[in-house]
Amino acid sequence: MKKVVVLLFVLFSVGASAQGIKTPAPSPTQTLKQDFALSSIEITYSRPAAKGRKIFGDLVPFGKIWRTGANAATKVTFGEDVKVGGVPVKAGSYAIYSVPTANEWEIIINKGANNSGLTGYKTEDDVARFKVESMQLPMMIENFTIILGNLTASSADIQILWENTAVQIPVVADIDAKIMAQINTAMTVDSRPYFQAASYYFDNGKDINKALEWANKAVEAQPTAYWVMHLKAKVQAKAGDKAGAKATAMKSMEMAKQAKNDDYVVLNQKLIAGL
Repeated sequence: MKKVVVLLFVLFSVGASAQGIKTPAPSPTQTLKQDFALSSIEITYSRPAAKGRKIFGDLVPFGKIWRTGANAATKVTFGEDVKVGGVPVKAGSYAIYSVPTANEWEIIINKGANNSGLTGYKTEDDVARFKVESMQLPMMIENFTIILGNLTASSADIQILWENTAVQIPVVADIDAKIMAQINTAMTVDSRPYFQAASYYFDNGKDINKALEWANKAVEAQPTAYWVMHLKAKVQAKAGDKAGAKATAMKSMEMAKQAKNDDYVVLNQKLIAGL
């Protein structure tokens, strides 16, 4: 009888152990994806908490390579060729390692995107190494955090924050040549994107006369589109034609009022006031 009881106890224990208990991860995983340039940047990483501990110079020693987070290596995926810290990096997935010190960090972009932390790290897999300044924050960041900030059409900063420390990893994409090639190709077909082309030329300091030519054609194609008329007014103003810009902005403003779009009414008012 005792043998039966013992056997049942063992079976029950094994069954309970196999069933397991689900609890929150101490360093939960986060994935963030940001549209960037002509593609995107995606980052997957774990978020340990400080929990009253001293982080940099203690839990994370100065001068030693770090997985830049917890658990698996922090993974970044670039959807197109970029420059990271000024170093060319091909589109693809990489691990972000770092060597923190008190005043600066050495950032390492490594091919080992699927490494388990430092396990599997090889220096020969490094594709970029560069240093960035370490900044002191006026507040405490409890959980290790990565965000994408300072976004423009072709640049962004991967920002790493924990405890009272922050670093920024600059990322730049060369999109101008690609977009110019698209515009040149698009202008050879029947349905020509005059508005988009004029907008790109205006926003990026290209030939203002060509931008005005395309803005005029965009207005011809969409004569009641107040946003197209507003773009023409901006182009005229940049070209130095203040009288023309004012007249065009007035037309755009009246169209916007009829469409009940207060945002464009205000935009045109500001444009006229600035002439």
